Amino acid sequence: MRPVRTLLTAFVTAAAAAGLVTVGSGSAQAATPLPAHVYAPYFEAWTGDSPAALAEQSGSKYLTMAFLQAASKGSCTPYWNGDSSTPVSSASFGSDISTIKAKGGDVIASFGGYTADNTGTEIADSCTDVSQIAAAYEKVVTTYDITRIDLDTEDNSLTNAAGIDRRNKAVKQVEDWAAANGRAVEFSYTLPTTTHGLASSGLAVLKNAVSNGARIDVTNIMTFDYYDNATHDMANDTQTAAQGLHDQLAKLYPSKTDAQLWGSMGVIEMPGIDDFGAAETFTTANATAVYNWAVDKGINTLSIWALQRDNGGCPGQGGSDSCSGIDQSTWQFAHTFEPFTSGSTTPPPANDFSVSLSPASATVAAGGSTTSSVHTAVTAGSAQPVGLTVSGAPAGVTASVSPGSVNAGGNATLSVSTTSSAVSGTYALTVTGKTGSAAHAATYTLTVTGGATACSAAQWNKTAVYVGGNTVSYGGHTWKAKWWTTGETPGTTGDWGVWQDLGAC
Repeated sequence: MRPVRTLLTAFVTAAAAAGLVTVGSGSAQAATPLPAHVYAPYFEAWTGDSPAALAEQSGSKYLTMAFLQAASKGSCTPYWNGDSSTPVSSASFGSDISTIKAKGGDVIASFGGYTADNTGTEIADSCTDVSQIAAAYEKVVTTYDITRIDLDTEDNSLTNAAGIDRRNKAVKQVEDWAAANGRAVEFSYTLPTTTHGLASSGLAVLKNAVSNGARIDVTNIMTFDYYDNATHDMANDTQTAAQGLHDQLAKLYPSKTDAQLWGSMGVIEMPGIDDFGAAETFTTANATAVYNWAVDKGINTLSIWALQRDNGGCPGQGGSDSCSGIDQSTWQFAHTFEPFTSGSTTPPPANDFSVSLSPASATVAAGGSTTSSVHTAVTAGSAQPVGLTVSGAPAGVTASVSPGSVNAGGNATLSVSTTSSAVSGTYALTVTGKTGSAAHAATYTLTVTGGATACSAAQWNKTAVYVGGNTVSYGGHTWKAKWWTTGETPGTTGDWGVWQDLGAC
């Protein structure tokens, strides 16, 4: 087995095509684009595991299947794992992919990976005919009726200028083919990174794409295997690496807004101890921090290398293909990241609205009260009744909205009162409006002063994801999560529930 560095850093993806002519009739299929925010862990396709079975067991609706590559250098025909016994056909993973789709998920086909890049079997390095490279991509799209191809480019493929140019020319050719035939096709690049953004070789790949008119929908960075002989906080390094990429993309695509830039990025974590060793260990606490950061930034893709590593079966071992090397429950990283999948590709509601608060924050001494105006406005169609609720008030704080329903365009009042026993701190109250299929929310930041002493643990957050061992403060007590949870209020789950009461603080 190639080392994990090879696997991760390589995510060998050979999703491919065969034949000398462009494959596919060109007729549009029913494939649905991926959600705006998607968790799609890598699936090691050479293991003999069933992707549908592992998707079901882990709760991962979407998978990135790795890899597609040529069987030998010079070939233009891709196979799964470069193995001629697993061609791009319905006989190879077709049934599994259909099962995943039937359950509301999908797959991303990944070409390349470290091994392919190192042996000259990455399709654009191996094949010198741009049309045949494009045909390979198109065959994967039409055979499995998918909408995204990932290009895992590293090692020698980062310095093969001819291969880089051929790859991007083929991407452009496929995008033109898709547009002419009513298909939705996206391309992502997966590239190694430093802790502050892409190295010059990775950036050159994207610059060449721009020069060839190739649209790259997502740039994924592999936030592990830094090999810089430093001790890492892997969650913090993910954020600094992504910020660096954001700033690089801003120069490449100056017309994009900040939200569009973040929405065109993805990060790939390696659970547990990576190939370098213990100094680069991505912990379960790191996973929670990265999840919350990814939601806040609105990035496109969150992934791990790889699904088969998401277990604690080999304590202390680094770089394994089949376990993380740390103390964790099976599928703990998948359970942390899966809620990231969100965002609809369906048209927005015919009748829609917005909700806002004025003011959006206040500071209140314990025992005091305050109010805020809740404004709604019609943003599409006609005014509809909007139901208004508020959530997130901690112990000692009461919040309500009156009236509880207004026609879009109308106003209401958020009333907040505190008791003298309210714990000092800053809290986020969420005012949510709903009508039909549309729902929107606004955040009210409440700071309580002069109250009870705050606990040392961070305040419980309704929207955050917690895993076993995480501690929070709520209602003047410290609580410890026994397993993965989100949205479950401490003190309401009972003695056998997820939250263990560690006592007053």
